[in-house]
Amino acid sequence: MKGEWSREKPQEPAPPLAEAKPEPKATPPGEPADDKPSPLTRMITIALDPGHGGEDPGAVGRSGSREKDVVLAIAKRLKAKIEQQPNMRVMLTRDGDYFVPLHVRVQKARKVQADLFVSIHADAWIEATARGSSVFALSEKGASSTAARWLASKENSADLIGGVNIRGQDRQLASVLLDLSTTAQISDSLKLGRAVLGEIGGINRLHKAGVEQAGFAVLKAPDIPSILIETAFISNPEEEAKLTDDAYQDKMADAVLKGIRKYFAKNPPLAKNRLT
Repeated sequence: MKGEWSREKPQEPAPPLAEAKPEPKATPPGEPADDKPSPLTRMITIALDPGHGGEDPGAVGRSGSREKDVVLAIAKRLKAKIEQQPNMRVMLTRDGDYFVPLHVRVQKARKVQADLFVSIHADAWIEATARGSSVFALSEKGASSTAARWLASKENSADLIGGVNIRGQDRQLASVLLDLSTTAQISDSLKLGRAVLGEIGGINRLHKAGVEQAGFAVLKAPDIPSILIETAFISNPEEEAKLTDDAYQDKMADAVLKGIRKYFAKNPPLAKNRLT
């Protein structure tokens, strides 16, 4: 992994969003019960995934702007803002112009036991009039729209899709565990997606009013709430200009961070048991 971790800062007292509720401990015989256990705090890990990279430029705008460059710039802005939050750290799936296979992006997030996975894109459509920002979550039952299905198919074609490592477990049991975990992941991802979409709607028109779903390979970590953000359509000349504008990139990063904070305010991070 090359340079993906940000420099960690000294931990500060955790805000409400970073509190994890500890399991109640048994009181030893003869000792008074403590009704007010001290809160357990831990680092929240956010995996940011700038789409494409290297030989894969992603979508290209009419003025020549490349998706891989725009989303990396936004991801780095978002990374810097997250680093300023107490008890938060960031992992970038790529921090430069190089290609990372989809399944490796997921593996990187799972390796650091990320609490969230946020994939950042700026896609194109066959018509230059298409515009607006979108947020996607995983679907196991088909895409929520034709456009969502097309987009997922396009993104998934970047490389061969990797699988979740469940070796060493009974296959039937592993299948049940994976299904349950994925169902919970999708539920949490939709909550995260709605929080982020609500904030993005304040800086750009939305392509769809709700969180869309499709079978994106990069969102398939079964134990990490994961969303894919289409920051704008790079194929739309007006939105291409926005995507290359420093002020818009900064506003987009701010909006995503606000959405993440709102999600954690209602869904405090808890200790997790990972599928291995």
